[in-house]
Amino acid sequence: MNPPASKDDTPTPFRPHDPDFVANPYPAYAELRAMGRVLHYAPTGQWLVPHHADVSALLRDRRLGRNYQHLFTHEEFGRTPPPAAHEPFHTLNDHGMLDLEPPDHTRIRRLVSQAFTPRTVERLAPTVRRLAARLVDDFVAAGGGDLVAEVAEPLPVAVIAEMLGIPDADRPLLRPWSAAICGMYELNPGEDAAARAVRASREFSSYLRELIAERRTAPGDDLISALIAAYDDEGGPGPDSRARLTEQEMISTCVLLLNAGHEATVNTTTNGWWALLRHPEQLAALRASPDKLLPTAIEELMRYDTPLQLFERWVLEDIEFAGQVLPRGSEVALLFGSANHDPARFADPAALDLSRAENPHISFGAGIHYCLGAPLARLELQASFGELLAKAPRMRLAAEPERGPGFVIRGLKKLRVEC
Repeated sequence: MNPPASKDDTPTPFRPHDPDFVANPYPAYAELRAMGRVLHYAPTGQWLVPHHADVSALLRDRRLGRNYQHLFTHEEFGRTPPPAAHEPFHTLNDHGMLDLEPPDHTRIRRLVSQAFTPRTVERLAPTVRRLAARLVDDFVAAGGGDLVAEVAEPLPVAVIAEMLGIPDADRPLLRPWSAAICGMYELNPGEDAAARAVRASREFSSYLRELIAERRTAPGDDLISALIAAYDDEGGPGPDSRARLTEQEMISTCVLLLNAGHEATVNTTTNGWWALLRHPEQLAALRASPDKLLPTAIEELMRYDTPLQLFERWVLEDIEFAGQVLPRGSEVALLFGSANHDPARFADPAALDLSRAENPHISFGAGIHYCLGAPLARLELQASFGELLAKAPRMRLAAEPERGPGFVIRGLKKLRVEC
């Protein structure tokens, strides 16, 4: 094999903390792709992977993992353990299936996937459409407003809350908790972000623990009640314990479903409408033929302005990649936004083409961590876009959008429009 990849740290156009870069990273991604297939980024110690074929392949490579603690201690892996003060966040995060590897990931995904089968999602369709119609009716009646706060956020939160059986009165708690927890997924989050995530993790976990206790005595027709049925009450090995959930896994799964189940949908909605408003000819075509164009439009909007820009994986053993060796203990940053604009995979990738038929974007990931909620996200997006197209045919921008602070989970903080 070749010697380990050189960390020459040549300056790159990758500047995830620069507001100008975050506002439009795609020209910089083109520069990154021209520089090579793997580039070391000193500020985070990560290897950047910008090409579609490589990102797609590494998402499926089992020599990389979302976690390493199923194989190594922090010290064995050459990493510093997280501060003890961050423990509530890591306990919550590390027991969710997104950050687990087989066999635990396989066991939990098999249980939870029953709630996201095509048949189950289709049964949710009337509820999703009813919620979207109500939100859009109120929005149009008010003459418009902030599309983020009044349509994009409430719809997926309400859908997930409905699935979990969270009471209406408690639902306003969910989005702030989620936003605080997701702040830890940014690159090099600061202590303020960590403190907010720890507090939200503690509060959300406590809330769910109480709700789970209530559902044990009074189960309902909801996902939490279904997960309780898969809970090992004794906490012991039991003959079928490998097919069950611990209480912490149940709590972590509920939080993951909320976070993953609405962050991408919110940002696809707002990024998508901002893109449409900047491309009036494409918006006019979509308004003229929504039934024909909406399915491909949703896929194109997810590709064109990707809501999850970066996905991290750990190198679990030395691997040869792009003519180099990435040693065990390295971290790889798979650049979804760059991959979705790779001209080697997409014709004229900088163009917004709502009729794009071949669109193998990787906004939902790939491999064993492919987004479980992708069918539900598509249903929500088609419902909200469809309602706005039908009921707000003259919707236009009322003020310049305000961009959110995040790069990894990238979207708008406010998008004010008039109807």
